[in-house]
Amino acid sequence: MIRFGTAGWSYDDWQGVVYPRSRPRGFDPLAYLARYFNTVEVNSTFYRPPRPEVPARWVKRVADNDDFKFTAKLWQRFTHQRDEAWTRDEAEAVRAGLDPLAERDRLGAVLVQFPWSFKARDDSFEWLDDVTSEFSGYPLVVEVRHSSWNTPEFHRWLNERGIGFVNIDQPQFNRSIGPTAETSGRVGYVRLHGRNYEDWFREDAGREARYDYLYSSDELELWVERIKELGKDGSVEDVYVVTNNHYRGQAAANAIMLSAMLRGGAQPAPAPLVEAYSEALRPFVVPEEGPQRRLL
Repeated sequence: MIRFGTAGWSYDDWQGVVYPRSRPRGFDPLAYLARYFNTVEVNSTFYRPPRPEVPARWVKRVADNDDFKFTAKLWQRFTHQRDEAWTRDEAEAVRAGLDPLAERDRLGAVLVQFPWSFKARDDSFEWLDDVTSEFSGYPLVVEVRHSSWNTPEFHRWLNERGIGFVNIDQPQFNRSIGPTAETSGRVGYVRLHGRNYEDWFREDAGREARYDYLYSSDELELWVERIKELGKDGSVEDVYVVTNNHYRGQAAANAIMLSAMLRGGAQPAPAPLVEAYSEALRPFVVPEEGPQRRLL
């Protein structure tokens, strides 16, 4: 199965763009997204492990979509804060937050995402081996952003350990890893970050500026072909396609466009989103009142 979805769902600037301008009483943004998408990447787990009762509630909120699975970013303590070894308590806190998803068969992948500064050196391999061994009980995918990792040796290393490789689209600068269509392990994974070259490496750029980008259909065409290639690999059980260009809901628009382009048929979309990005979305969506098909 190829699942399309967004990175995160809790953004103030999605009000009136992805979500209704006037939210009805009891409105649940996560349940709302699960009407249109079959996955969402949890970003909050990058900043701190959640208390176990929180992901258990997430599962209940998407109960109406049997095909929905979460992916979750690993806590930055294990990927970005590498000055000293982590503790057993820190690892257990991560497991306590992920297990409620895994036990209910709602965890599609754990994203182990490293920054561009994490380069393919002996000490980096050692750290990566330790992290992936620590959490080997989960379906892991690894995202690296420096081109030194894009080697046959590294792909073999991942495949031997059953770990997925994350294929990314990002602004290209100073040995940034380029677009790929690599599979390893049980899970295929794609992340599209946008191509905001001007703000991506600007030190004072905020999160909104870096991820402010809307892909055109022409720019997505090559990714549709790469996603098809990932889906053809018989060793991969599922493919996750996550759009991370979240500013003002552009991620949701591009996820719908990708699914429609790959499936060859129009997809349902939130009415506010179609209004906000009517020119880009018009060829790829059916009216909200039409057949309620989900993105698969």
